[in-house]
This record gives sequence, structure tokens and C-alpha cells, in this order.
Amino acid sequence: MSRLPITIATWDYDRVRPLVDGRVRVEGCDVNYITMPVEECFERAYFHGAFEVAEIGFSPYLIALSRGTPPYVAVPAFLSRMFRHSAVYIRSDRGIAGPADLKGKRVGVPEYQQTAALWTRGALEHEFGVHARDMEWWMERVPSHSHRGAVGFEPPPGVVIRQVPAEKNLGGMIVAGEIDAIVHYIANPNLVDRSRLDLAREPAVRPLFPDPLAEGVRYYQKTGLLPINHGMVLKRSVYDRHPWVVLNLLKAFDRANEIAEQERLAHAQYHIATGLADAERLRTPLVRHGVKANRRVLETAAQYSQEQGLTTRRVKLEELFAPSALEQ
Repeated sequence: MSRLPITIATWDYDRVRPLVDGRVRVEGCDVNYITMPVEECFERAYFHGAFEVAEIGFSPYLIALSRGTPPYVAVPAFLSRMFRHSAVYIRSDRGIAGPADLKGKRVGVPEYQQTAALWTRGALEHEFGVHARDMEWWMERVPSHSHRGAVGFEPPPGVVIRQVPAEKNLGGMIVAGEIDAIVHYIANPNLVDRSRLDLAREPAVRPLFPDPLAEGVRYYQKTGLLPINHGMVLKRSVYDRHPWVVLNLLKAFDRANEIAEQERLAHAQYHIATGLADAERLRTPLVRHGVKANRRVLETAAQYSQEQGLTTRRVKLEELFAPSALEQ
């Protein structure tokens, strides 16, 4: 029996490496696995449909789904999860002692509608009472290299979004004092973003939260939310002809994640033995795929998207994924 040739594109995460190196295979498929910066992966997937299977931002997928039938079907495998609101950078000379002081400030962001910004705004609003309309937003990416150009994003009512001039970038603007803060700073060399400065070396810039790790722990303990930033999608034209691919992909990503967890635990044994780490907590995986294990996080993302005016309606969980994956 012939196998279906597919190309899978993601960033080089530890938990996909067993797929990249061939230790895990997608049943029924011949896989060409490509790793690249996620910013480039998104751009090629959204604008060019370059891959049968790709990692994309969860927020733009919500927007596209709320407005029609996107060219992809989501698979509930979630590769990027982290606390984005604890990674905000601020100018140290603007009187910003905490999140509430962001009101009235100029805030930079690669893309207003991207998932990292969605979760950051959700935390700022629900945890600290700071709304998106309280700030003036400066977006770096131009429409031709932005999710907004692919999903038809328009600024929500009451929110001011300005375009960063093509000859400037967010890193340079915050160092020069032209903006007061940055949500989700990207300085890695990719073909989409322009910033390159290492803000950790800039004396005029510091994190909003003095201890970002502690803030992430506090947020998780209070809310139980470990934000989902990126998910996997299958090209709809492939899904229509081969719907079985969805569950085979999910099974493969699950297995790769299991192997990555086993390797993580192997490296952690020394810390467990010396008492530097809690064995039970280390043995509990934070990153799990599937709809059931992530229902609350997924529904919260849909809630935030509607609250922030990115989607005009609350996207239902049943709409997000292929029907065969909803019980996984």
C-alpha cells in the first residue's frame, strides 16, 4: 500500500525531535520534516500554503475560523506553551512600577492579534484591570508579513494601533524612548521580524515583573492556565481526501512528547536524588496534547479573543478541531 507524502514544518522543539530524527513515524505517511523559526513557518503557511502540516499561531486560527472556513484543520497538538505576560519589557524611567502603570503608555508588539499578545492582554485585564484600550499599540510587522494580512484582521473598536515605520524596529524604539513597553519581544534572526538588540543588555530596559518565573508560578497556581500559543494544522484539501491523517498525526505527536518527557526525567534524576527537586512534580508532565486535557485553556483563549474584539463571536470548542479528534 502506498504511503501519503507530507511535509511537516515546526520549530525545533525538544518534544518534536523524535519525529524529526525518525524515532517516531506517522502511520501511513512518508514525512519530510522541516524545522525553521516559527515566524517564517507561520508566514509560509498562511500566505503560501507551503506545507501539508504546519505549526501556526492559535489566535490567528481562531480569527480565521470565526470568519469562515480556513484552509487548514486543527490537530490538538500544542507545541508552544508559556506565560507570555511575565515576559513584558518596559522602560525603567517611565514610572512603571507594576502592570497598572501601563495605562496610557505606548506598547510595542510584533502583531496585535498574535497569540502571545492575546494571552498577555487577557492576563493584564483579568489579573490587573488593565484593558487593551488603556494603551497605545505599535505594531512592527507589515501586512505582507503579518497574520492580519492573511486573516483580514482590523483593529477592534476603541483600540489605537499604529504602524512601526519600516526603517525602525521595536528594540530600537524602546531603547530610544519612543515606546514605553514591549509585549513579546522577538530578536532572533528570521525573515519576518526586524529587531536584533539584546534588551537584557540595555540599562534603560527591564522586565515588567522583576522575577518573571515567580510571576508565572503565581499565575499558574491561581488560574491553572498554561497558555497554548501554537498548534498544529493539516491542510484542509489533504484532510478532505485523507481524514485518517488527523488521528495518526496526533498519535505521533503524543508519542514524541512521551519520549521527550522520558528524556527530561532522565536528566532530572540527579536533582531528585540530591533533593533539589520535587520528584512527584517533575514526573507530572505540564505539556499534554489532546482536547480533553486542554479544554479549559482552549475555551479561555476563545473567550479572550471575543472579549478583545479579535473575533465577533465565541468560537466553540467543537469548531476548532477535526471531529475525530474531539474525544482525544
